[in-house]
Amino acid sequence: MHGIHSIFFMFEALENRGIEWLIMADEDVAFQNGDEVFKLIDFMVDNNYSVCGVRDGGVIVHRDKNPYVINTFFSVINFKKIQDYYNKNEILKNQYILESEFEDDLDALKYSFDVKSLFEPYYCFYFWLRRRGEKILFLPSSMDINSEDQITNMVYNFNGELLLHHTWYARSYGNNEKHTNRINNILEGLKLSSAIERNPDIFKDKNFEIKHKFKKFIKRILIKLSN
Repeated sequence: MHGIHSIFFMFEALENRGIEWLIMADEDVAFQNGDEVFKLIDFMVDNNYSVCGVRDGGVIVHRDKNPYVINTFFSVINFKKIQDYYNKNEILKNQYILESEFEDDLDALKYSFDVKSLFEPYYCFYFWLRRRGEKILFLPSSMDINSEDQITNMVYNFNGELLLHHTWYARSYGNNEKHTNRINNILEGLKLSSAIERNPDIFKDKNFEIKHKFKKFIKRILIKLSN
């Protein structure tokens, strides 16, 4: 899930469907132990966390953005609680950050970050939640930058158990030899259970492709203007 419009689509499409906790994961996330997610939810309930995820700055070498919010490749949110006061217009007004607004201890962050970054349009959603007093559980993450795979990051649960691998670049799988081999190496190390046949509900944003192309077009213009 990427982009603020995806968040809006999610809340509107899943409204009144009886969802309490929503687990979100990109297609390039490979779970080491899926059962740990349910332990994570229990921990969030017991400690009044509304959202969990990995900081978008300071913990992944190639993500040097804002550490006060998460990167949405993996997240768990208290959907029922947030749905009760969800307000699209209020959220959109929160794409800003004030100096020293948040009191997170960032001293232990290993990599670069930018506390003033507004790089992702979806940041406003998480700023909005924080300004309402909701707690975010920031999960630990690590990278083995001395290995051949200097892209994948591992994410750990609150108890230190390895939860998942985020391989990145799933769009290149099958098209790019380097990324295909790299991702296959991760998958081969997992204990994958046999698939269970289900009839899932599929929600599609009919305008996604148009919006995605428009966003790329605007980025190209901005790059040309900055040169």
